[in-house]
Amino acid sequence: MSFFNKLLKKLVLITLLIFSTNLLADNHDKNNSSKEEALPLNDPFVGDSSFSGGVKVITEGGAPAIEQKRIDLYTYKLAGIIKSDSGSFISLINQDGEIITVAMYEEVSDGVKLVDMTTKEAVFETEEKYLIMNFKNQIKEQSEY
Repeated sequence: MSFFNKLLKKLVLITLLIFSTNLLADNHDKNNSSKEEALPLNDPFVGDSSFSGGVKVITEGGAPAIEQKRIDLYTYKLAGIIKSDSGSFISLINQDGEIITVAMYEEVSDGVKLVDMTTKEAVFETEEKYLIMNFKNQIKEQSEY
């Protein structure tokens, strides 16, 4: 009889364990179906925060630049330089993440042409001056190069 009592107790214990796990299981579908997760306040796909500082314009005399006609070049940042015997290119990027690849002697915009480059800077020629852009987001304006 003790064998049947032990067997009966084990069966009761097993059935209680099975039913108790089913009763305590979470049901996510019924409780939170109407709630949605809030979106983050900042967009991770906007881009680098270094673009918010703007472009620094350095003139020949060191005097602050007066209000000038903005050239499209001022809205871009130098991202990369590839210089080789077969062809040389630079890559420019703006705050929206648009990348422009410019070959040597190609115009970025009307009257602004890439004329020279080193490992640290790119030189553009306009009608009256040269614009030298470096990787620190600075553009020097010079009358001679």
